Amino acid sequence: MNPVKALESHGQAVWLDFLARGFVAKGDLKKLIDTDAVKGVTSNPAIFEKAIGSSDEYDAPIAEALKSGDKSPADLFEHIAVEDIQHAADVLKPVYDRMKGDDGFVSLEVSPYLANDTKGTVTEAERLWASVKRPNLMVKVPATPEGLPAIEQLIGEGISINVTLLFAQKTYVEVAEAYLNGLEKYVAGGGDPSHVASVASFFVSRIDAQVDKQLDDKIAKANDPSEKARLKDLKGKVAIANAKLAYQEYLELFAGPRWEKLKAKGAKPQRLLWASTGVKSKDYRDTLYVEELIGKNTVNTVPPATLDAFRDHGEVRDSLEENVEDAKKVLADLAKTGISLDAITTHLVEDGVKLFADAADKLYGAVAHKRATSLGGGIGAQKLALGDGVTKKVATSTEDWRASAKIRRLWHKDKSVWTGADEDKWLGWLNSAFAEKAKLTDYNDFAKWVKAQGFTDAVVLGMGGSSLGPEVLAQTFAKVAGFPKLHVLDSTDPAQVRAMGAAVKIASTLFIVSSKSGGTTEPNVMKNYFFDEVTKAVGADKAGGHFVAVTDPGSSLEKVAKTQKFARIFHGDPTIGGRYSVLSPFGLVPAAAAGVDLTKLLDLTLSMVRSCGPDVPPAENPGVQLGLAMGNAGLDGRDKVTILSSKKIADFGAWAEQLIAESTGKDGKGLIPIDGETLGEPSVYGTDRFFIDLRTSGEDDKAHDDRLAALEKAGHPVARIVMPSIDHLGQEFFRFEIATAVAGSILGINPFNQPDVEAAKIKTRELTESFEKTGSLPPETPVVSSKDADLYTDDSNAELLKKAGADGDLTSWLKAHFRRVTPGDYVALLAYVERDSAHIDTLQHMRMAVRDKKKVATCAEFGPRFLHSTGQAYKGGPDTGVFLQITADDAKDLAIPDYRASFGVIKAAQARGDFGVLTDRNRRALRIHLKGDLKAGLAVLDKAITAALN
Repeated sequence: MNPVKALESHGQAVWLDFLARGFVAKGDLKKLIDTDAVKGVTSNPAIFEKAIGSSDEYDAPIAEALKSGDKSPADLFEHIAVEDIQHAADVLKPVYDRMKGDDGFVSLEVSPYLANDTKGTVTEAERLWASVKRPNLMVKVPATPEGLPAIEQLIGEGISINVTLLFAQKTYVEVAEAYLNGLEKYVAGGGDPSHVASVASFFVSRIDAQVDKQLDDKIAKANDPSEKARLKDLKGKVAIANAKLAYQEYLELFAGPRWEKLKAKGAKPQRLLWASTGVKSKDYRDTLYVEELIGKNTVNTVPPATLDAFRDHGEVRDSLEENVEDAKKVLADLAKTGISLDAITTHLVEDGVKLFADAADKLYGAVAHKRATSLGGGIGAQKLALGDGVTKKVATSTEDWRASAKIRRLWHKDKSVWTGADEDKWLGWLNSAFAEKAKLTDYNDFAKWVKAQGFTDAVVLGMGGSSLGPEVLAQTFAKVAGFPKLHVLDSTDPAQVRAMGAAVKIASTLFIVSSKSGGTTEPNVMKNYFFDEVTKAVGADKAGGHFVAVTDPGSSLEKVAKTQKFARIFHGDPTIGGRYSVLSPFGLVPAAAAGVDLTKLLDLTLSMVRSCGPDVPPAENPGVQLGLAMGNAGLDGRDKVTILSSKKIADFGAWAEQLIAESTGKDGKGLIPIDGETLGEPSVYGTDRFFIDLRTSGEDDKAHDDRLAALEKAGHPVARIVMPSIDHLGQEFFRFEIATAVAGSILGINPFNQPDVEAAKIKTRELTESFEKTGSLPPETPVVSSKDADLYTDDSNAELLKKAGADGDLTSWLKAHFRRVTPGDYVALLAYVERDSAHIDTLQHMRMAVRDKKKVATCAEFGPRFLHSTGQAYKGGPDTGVFLQITADDAKDLAIPDYRASFGVIKAAQARGDFGVLTDRNRRALRIHLKGDLKAGLAVLDKAITAALN
């Protein structure tokens, strides 16, 4: 007789520890049921990983599942797994029916990541039970301390449970108690226990593997031949002895008045299931853990190889209750050797959780890879060419992040991923795309209202995170018919404010006042100015209807908006910092006003959110990979993150610049983003660069690509990202947010605070308060004055510059200043002038001359805009910056309603406050104040820079 089938007559059921879609679909499972009397199937992440990751069997099902909408890898796996479990359960249903619910089960495991989470385990088990909808399902729950109360609760709800990762007799007793307690609660609530089943999966071979290893160590050290023989005699016996004694516990637990009472109600005993029965040592018979554990009311779940071996040469006998006293002696002898079985079983539970989590990582990685392949052009492609050194470091960090579950911990808002400060309070951006999708009806209603009002223009009045995201949207998306043209104003420069007023039709313009705190100076003074202009144009009673506010709940801006009867007030999420807020109302309200299709934007964004989610292992997680590359490159000295954005998305770098600089530049550390440099030959770069090339599909530029390839060949790390289209812009916002948070962890900083921004605000406030009192800013004395410009710096910088050759003319001071530039430094031009195309071109010419001559990274920034962006890194980041601040006389100032100070005065105070903090931090800083005509002054400065460099 077939030995496998013969087990049935000895009261033992055989389950198969294997499952795959084709195996069921082709009838192989049905064949085993018929020929071997197989009565159940178990699955786990390792089994599914082999089935999904090692073949193309699941490619078509995954593609089919995605047709109904994108899913996260975890949800996608669950969808596939539920289908497989349902199919297997249906094949086993005749067994279940024939045996009146005593057997015929299929097991599906809750996520191993939840092994130490009682509530999460219960929630997932309930969901799996409801999704599979088969009475012959068992949900697998581990016998961890957190798993035990979950087991009791789930049994109490009438859910059948396969308890896994059982090694110790003591824990088995606790598991049985949990089962009994759960049954009693279920019966007390009116439930029929005959529909509830459970097995306790007691692991076998892993115990011998650990015990034998320790025995071998002792055997090697033993000198007495008889002691060596005694120790050798214990090998291969401990696991079986442990299991036999657990079975004795079973016989006691499921007997007596308590059990008889439940049995009378129809309850079934919780059978012991022997798991891990594949032999791990060649020294033992390959059917050992089947032959020695045959007994009534038990289950043995075997892998296919063990099943085949037992069918071929297995020996059947009632072995489980043989030699029980010998089993006790084996464990007693083991204890005498100094080997603790308790310590081993405790370790095996911990190791089992880890091994299942490792298998889940591989499983979700395989699913994530197949998902990305199936989605194809739906997700922006990323390719990293980092060079050997950085590549090795990224590989090490990737494994560290996987093994320590950092991406899951990040999504669970665990501040220990960073510095353990308050990072957990600033992670609302992780779910903002999901949260805002739920508000699409409100956004669409707002967009309809904007269109109905006939606004010709919409102007965002904001700074930093409130303006740079909307600016990317305004620059990237074309004007939508019927909707206003979107503009952004983020300056206190009088000419720039005046230019914005001239560029729009005030009477038909919607102003979006955007400020998280509501107390930021710039949006408040801009609002005052334009509210007054709108009042003049349409009347005081209608002015409020031209304004909406985006601010955090309870802010001072919200109070003003209510007083002035703004048309709408949109609340931001207080747990999202400004630079991470583009996918929140701070970015989406302007987008809705401009008629951007938010449904499409968010749906496409969510594909990247899922790609970077907690269930995507670091190796397959694009945001994590980019962040690990940025962070490790930074630690390797390549801390100048040079962003190359193609024409269609040219403004993206300005947003990423703030995100990276303000997030990482602090505590003397950080990454310095470089946006807007023209791509050069390898000879103009030092060894401190990390290049990120971002473009949309089809934007091919051979000359650019050749230069990028040359840089890669020269050893520079290069990240290439290709967006399918501009509609996928939100994906890049999220990719870079995750990457920056990850890079912050690698650098060992808090990426969500900005400790040095406030310093400049304090100095600015002191200066403006002085103006309010006296009518003028405090006097200042230049170190050098000429008809074209005045030069300012502190005493320390002045002394050093004079020693370097600075004398009476502008060129000598610039030459001395640039002499201080060394390899690895960067030069930042900080211009407090109107940001228009002409001035952008002029600064660009200056910076490129510096880069090409000094071979260092360069920044060209406009104030006060950069104070809410890169200013944090300049003041708090690494002391590698050489700063040239440029200020100028305003040709015509502009008054601010309800303020004594004008726009020009506030801008001047901001420039002086900024410069004061730079010099307080001992930065290498020089300020040039241009006199008279600005165009002529910039030309003089440009010429002087050229001369100084030559």
